[in-house]
Amino acid sequence: MKIDGRKLKILQAIIHNYIINAEPIGSRTISKKYDLGVSPATIRNEMSDLEELGFLLQPHTSAGRIPSNKAYRLYVDKLTENQNLTKEKLNKLDKNMLEKIGRIEELIENSASILSKLTNYTSLAIAPQFKLSKIKHIQLVPVDEKRVLLVIVTHSGIVKNTILRLEKSISNKDLNIISNILTENLKDEMIGSIGTILENDMSHNIYEYKDVLDSLITTINNSFNSIDTIESYSNGITKIFNFPEYNDIDKAKSFISFIQNKDNVIDMLVNNELANNHNLGISIGEENTYDEIKNCSLITATYKVNGKIIGKIGVIGPTRMEYSKVIPVVQRLSLDLSNILKRYFE
Repeated sequence: MKIDGRKLKILQAIIHNYIINAEPIGSRTISKKYDLGVSPATIRNEMSDLEELGFLLQPHTSAGRIPSNKAYRLYVDKLTENQNLTKEKLNKLDKNMLEKIGRIEELIENSASILSKLTNYTSLAIAPQFKLSKIKHIQLVPVDEKRVLLVIVTHSGIVKNTILRLEKSISNKDLNIISNILTENLKDEMIGSIGTILENDMSHNIYEYKDVLDSLITTINNSFNSIDTIESYSNGITKIFNFPEYNDIDKAKSFISFIQNKDNVIDMLVNNELANNHNLGISIGEENTYDEIKNCSLITATYKVNGKIIGKIGVIGPTRMEYSKVIPVVQRLSLDLSNILKRYFE
């Protein structure tokens, strides 16, 4: 059985009604609310066909129908007409508001907050990996006789620090000199490529501090690996209570607990195959890997620098999501982030 134009119009009306009202709908109500040019009896027959095709579900024996995940997938792929952003929303997404943030972590976190406010859903984001940043300054700060604080400042505004444990003590004077040597030789280098520079070039070219550098290089190299973690952010987690699908407190708690786990957020965004090769990714219901979000839709967009994906931002909520409103907001924000970060990394 084929899904023709009339079935598509009826299905679109059912999905639209359910997104707004979260209530099953019958053929008579569809006939009254939507000018489809056919009788309730015809609508009823078409709804039976749509149910047979797997696009509609009947939650109760005497109830109307609701859309299935298959219906939402068809709706997103073929039927959604994305709404233009209002002037008010465009103002809230204004780049100048984002550009006031000085550090990348703050920029991404603030973007997630803006996204949640504009969509009224839970927002998620992952920041660029540390290894993609370029070094601006390195400083070694003494903590005690055998421990030194390594501080790395990048051009992109990321600041990382970690404690180095030394085999032998190094004087404050030598630490300052070595800090200057490291900064001079590694400045403007990408974090991900400095391991080779440290091992192959540094100690050989600076004979006077060769012994000290040799003892530090392995420790510094290991420290870069240990702090190269992906940061994740979420905002508006408790907004899930606004949806009748989560009136069940245990179901809501399960969702909140899942989203509060940063590893889950990172895995969702990094390993979402539907979004990895495209700017926009939408996974619906059973398409999601984790049981805790198989009643949810996840909409993500990538942000890039020079065509390279460096992070993702998006929203998650019930499959009964206002796709036509959410998609353009997510896309616009990811574009703004790409433009701002391009200037950061340059």
